[in-house]
Amino acid sequence: MSGTNSTKADSARPRKFLVVVDKTPECRVAIRFATRRAQHTGGRVTMLCVAQLADFQQWRGVEEIMRDEAYGEAESLLHHAAKDVNDLSGIMPELVIVYGHPKEALIELLKNDRDISILVLASGTTKEGPGPLVSLVSGGEYPIPVTIVPGGLSDADIDALA
Repeated sequence: MSGTNSTKADSARPRKFLVVVDKTPECRVAIRFATRRAQHTGGRVTMLCVAQLADFQQWRGVEEIMRDEAYGEAESLLHHAAKDVNDLSGIMPELVIVYGHPKEALIELLKNDRDISILVLASGTTKEGPGPLVSLVSGGEYPIPVTIVPGGLSDADIDALA
């Protein structure tokens, strides 16, 4: 009987909440919601930041400098977000930086990391609409559930919901 219980426990890994980190104001809402959900469910937080390169391929040296700058900016965004997660919950998030476009990077990460169980996004609060990733996932098929949090929620609202 104890063999059955240990098999169940071994296969029950903590939920892994994925958040895409960018410069949008709603990103902070998604990070806080994912952090609080992970904290309340014994889960983990993975944060993806995509270093986007301009289509500039004039000179190799300039391209390398731009690549380094894009990576540095992504790294800075992730480190600030990771500090917020850790300060809020004590959780040390997993940090992922990739080059490319957010849509392709997100799909690739979901294919390669089967431990991710929920994608958390926050909707935009401007007239431009919900945001490119929210629009993307609302029309696509993803192998995991997607939680879309209203981008205008206050910290108290998020804490009450999560």
